[in-house]
Amino acid sequence: MPKSQVIALTPGDPCGIGPEIIARTFLNDALNSKSPHDTRHCFVAGDFQIMATASSLVNPDGDQLKLCLIQKPAEASEVPAGVMPVLQVANVNAYLPWGQINAEAGRFAGDCVKWATQAALNKDIAALVTAPLHKEALSAAGAPYNAFPGHTELLQWEAAQQAGVALSQMPVRMMLASEDLRTVLVSIHVSMREALDAVTYTNVLETLRITHQSLSLLLGRPPRIGVAGLNPHAGEGGLFGREEIDIIQPAIAQAQSEGIRALGPFAPDTVYMRARRKADGASEFDVVLAMYHDQGLIPVKYMGLEQGVNVTLGLPLVRTSPDHGTAFDIAGQGCADASSMLAAIKMARQLIP
Repeated sequence: MPKSQVIALTPGDPCGIGPEIIARTFLNDALNSKSPHDTRHCFVAGDFQIMATASSLVNPDGDQLKLCLIQKPAEASEVPAGVMPVLQVANVNAYLPWGQINAEAGRFAGDCVKWATQAALNKDIAALVTAPLHKEALSAAGAPYNAFPGHTELLQWEAAQQAGVALSQMPVRMMLASEDLRTVLVSIHVSMREALDAVTYTNVLETLRITHQSLSLLLGRPPRIGVAGLNPHAGEGGLFGREEIDIIQPAIAQAQSEGIRALGPFAPDTVYMRARRKADGASEFDVVLAMYHDQGLIPVKYMGLEQGVNVTLGLPLVRTSPDHGTAFDIAGQGCADASSMLAAIKMARQLIP
């Protein structure tokens, strides 16, 4: 298998459930011999001792899941089911307390993502799947990580740096996807006030273009995009705000002139029902374009947090992630559900060119 199929899994915050859900995903592969080897060609870009601790949480007897240390990503393709390959890319105290914000943990999480992003940009790996990090811990780590609200912004900065362009020339968007619904956001991790200010003609049109390009690759055809309005009832003809008339509708019209299958804007409280996949597999839209973070993520997370996948669109690399957080309240208990991690790995594999 060429190295272009190798996928790096970053462990996220070691005080959270990230390492555990990675270990459980490998364990489930080992226990289910009838299923495809879902973790084939995957490896952990992190710390060996952290993953050994995670392995002991999900397999205390150590009889079903083994670890091996690899020296380069391509070696992951040679590892059989039941063995979790780990590439040592960063170091951290393996005895940090569970469920607590820790600057050392934040720096370790950031270092792992930085390494994997550069490996993806250099084509040493085909994709990266990031376990959840804690934004406060990342900020507590100090420079350079305190400049990034989360994974998306860090990935964008690394990609722009390598390309030698300004951040504005490396636009990215967040897509959250489950089996039944997908949504892409115009703005991501900003305050509500900033999110309202981000609803501009340029940003909406750029999001439509990125969504069209990325989903066309995933679906093998142009996606049907349902655009949510910003205001209640999509502004009700200007009674509740003019953003739909002055900004969103013109952006949709321009996108349509470029061959993008976008419709709307529709009332935000009903457009998701129209986009949700029905029992027969049909839906009116393939994806909903949301104007801000919670408008888009609440519906998807409510419908299936355990299967949700976060995908970063617009980057010159493939990156997916579980859509849940670090779950500090259950970290270290060995009970975390790995379904979203598995879904993220499967989605990454689908997105590899």
